[in-house]
Amino acid sequence: MSNYKSLLSGITTFIFDVDGVMTNGIVTLNSDGDMLRTMNVKDGYALQLAIKKGYKIIIISGGNSQVVRKRFQGLGIEEIYLAVGNKLEVFEDILNRDKLDLSEILYMGDDIPDYKVMSKVGVAACPADAVEEIKHISHYISPLPGGKGCVRDVLEQVMKVQDKWFDEDGFHW
Repeated sequence: MSNYKSLLSGITTFIFDVDGVMTNGIVTLNSDGDMLRTMNVKDGYALQLAIKKGYKIIIISGGNSQVVRKRFQGLGIEEIYLAVGNKLEVFEDILNRDKLDLSEILYMGDDIPDYKVMSKVGVAACPADAVEEIKHISHYISPLPGGKGCVRDVLEQVMKVQDKWFDEDGFHW
């Protein structure tokens, strides 16, 4: 895990799980039976900035919330795969379609359904509160838990390494 920053210079594509990564993993049920989630606006800012900077952002989730889809579409994310039973299958379809090299992909997940994809990508990352199996295969474990800025953490680190963070004002890392 200590040498992961050397892997960030070639990242062009980010793939994120939703529950436990973009959210804190807690689902609140309202009286209509809707499942409510909370997302971090700082993660949202970094996601839309990454898109503006030319990065590909992909969402692959087992959940199927149209409110979640609407949130991501509002941030400019075009590739949103919800209700996915086999994340590896969707991942391989994307890989083949876009002719991506594994070394240019960062995947952030937090639980067992993310394991197979995370085992293949150039950079596997997870939030601080991911399950142990995921932490074990991660190149980077964010100090932040899911839903509390871990997404911004990895996006910001990659953009800083690639000198694309906060460059509108002439500030470079």
